[in-house]
Parts: sequence; structure tokens; C-alpha cells
Amino acid sequence: MNELVLPRRMACAGVLLCFACVAGSQTPQRQFALKTETPKFRELIDEKAQLSKVAGGFGFTEGPVWDERGFLYVSDEEQNKIYRVTEDGRKEEVISLGDPDGNAYDRKLRLIDCASVLRAIIAVTPEGKYTVLADKFEGKKFNSPNDVITGPDGALYFTDPTLDLVKGETQEIPYQGVYRLDEKGNVRLLTKELTQPNGLAFSPDGKKFYVDDSEQRNIRVYDVNADGSLSNGRIFGAEPGGKHDGVPDGMRVDEAGNIFVTGPKGIWVWDAEGHHLGTIEMPEQPANLIWGGKDYDTLYITATTSVYKLRTKTRGFVPYLAKLQGQK
Repeated sequence: MNELVLPRRMACAGVLLCFACVAGSQTPQRQFALKTETPKFRELIDEKAQLSKVAGGFGFTEGPVWDERGFLYVSDEEQNKIYRVTEDGRKEEVISLGDPDGNAYDRKLRLIDCASVLRAIIAVTPEGKYTVLADKFEGKKFNSPNDVITGPDGALYFTDPTLDLVKGETQEIPYQGVYRLDEKGNVRLLTKELTQPNGLAFSPDGKKFYVDDSEQRNIRVYDVNADGSLSNGRIFGAEPGGKHDGVPDGMRVDEAGNIFVTGPKGIWVWDAEGHHLGTIEMPEQPANLIWGGKDYDTLYITATTSVYKLRTKTRGFVPYLAKLQGQK
């Protein structure tokens, strides 16, 4: 196991600049607001719900993971660190790591990180050490793993765009794929049809797989076959917006199958049929989010330089948690 200390985040590469590269160019004043598209939105978010700031002073936040002990793991892509962040706003450094991105807990409650500079999926210990779980597919280096989730089968699923490919390094895989990593270290390509795949999620029953494309500004949905392969890929929804409004990125699903996807100006909320129910407009552009709190009814949101929380009227679907509860 190793500890990697690098200077400030490397420059982004690829056709589309990531949020961290354009955050400073956002000049219009933004405020929290709930924009309703259909009445169902109010069944999920109370019209009087208030957004609270948990912590600030970050460079660019990503990859929130809620721990039942009452804290979050949060990546800072500008400061090249992963922190523990408590409810009262305290920050404790876990590891210095070149451009950490999306994170997840696996079924063993290991912290899994998409390490962009390492071009790898890694497991990080509470003491700040890491182990590389996978950094190649068919002998070629990944591009820059971006987001990761634990699937209903216990495997890790992750996206590998070129959004954070280190300047000067070579893209060895000639496409931007979505992959499955099993407990034995086997990597399977699931799809390579997206241009810049980013956030991803499963439906609560495990039969649908969602992944968004930051370059195309849309969300795709696939049917999950018995052998774990994907089929019948189609457009689920689109999130158009202005140049600096933000693009589809992190996503989460609630127990009813509604999908919360970061996008232009905030978090877009969709039902399972692809209807846009409403938007949680944010004072800072969000990149990712996670369910947390005692009843998993609170969204913790990483948004540019801050971490926020918002209480909802629904309950989040947490695959690894459901498995653990079934074992008790």
C-alpha cells in the first residue's frame, strides 16, 4: 500500500472541460430554489425545505460518501485530498492523492475512490493508505476513472471518460467506457457508446442501469441482463443548459426509483419513466450527491467549494446498506 502526494490538481483534458476548470468563470449570482415541473416533485421535496451548508473552503468538491458514524468522505479535486467532514463542518484529511474523484463504499465498507492521476480504482484505508484494485483493461491504462458505485451483485461499476486525463499523458484505450470490476479483480467492459460517461446508478430492483454523458448532456438507461450485461440502451432524458450552467454528473436513486441527477443550475429530479419532476437549484454548481442521515432521507451535496445538505420526503436507495441490513 502507498501514499501519493502530488501538487495541485492537473489540467483537464478532452473536448469538455470538467466543472473544476470552469467554476471560476461562473459570475451570475445563484440562489437556492425549488423549481417545480409536476406536482409529484412536492411529494419528494417539501416546498418549505431549507438548504443548509455543512462545510466550505474547499477547492472543488466531489465524491461524497456517508458513514453511519455521522461523517462524510469528500474528495477535493483542487486540493488533491480526501477529507472526513463532520456535521458541524470540521474537516480532517484522510489522504493526499492526485485528483481524487467519485467515491463509494463497497459491501466490506471499504472506501473506493476513482483516482484520476493514478488512472485507477483504489481502496483507501481510514489511515490514509491505498491499494490499487484495477488500473488497466486488456493491458491498457484506463483514461481517468470518474465515478463508481456498488452494484446489486456486489461488484464495482465505474465510468472512465477522458475528462481528467492528465495533460501530456497518452490515451491508451480508444474510447470512454463503462466497466464492471468484480471481487477477483476481473474487469468487464459494459458499454463504450457514450462520449464522456460520468455518473451512474442502478434502479432499486437492479433491472435498470443509468449512466449520464456529460458531453451529450443526457442520461441513458439500459436493461440489465441475467449475466450482468447491458442491452437496449436508449436516451432516458436530456439536461440542456448554458455553457457554464453545469452538465449531468453525479446521480442517486431513491427507494421509489426516482433519480436525482446533478445538472444545469442544480439537481434535476426524474421519475422512473423519464419525466422531469423538478429541479433543486443550488447556490453553487453541484457535481455529486449521496443519501445520508439517520433515516437516509437527506441529500448531502458536493457543490464547487462547499458541501450542503437538504432534507427530503423520500428515502434513498443504498445498495450496500440494503445487503448489510439483510444479513442482520
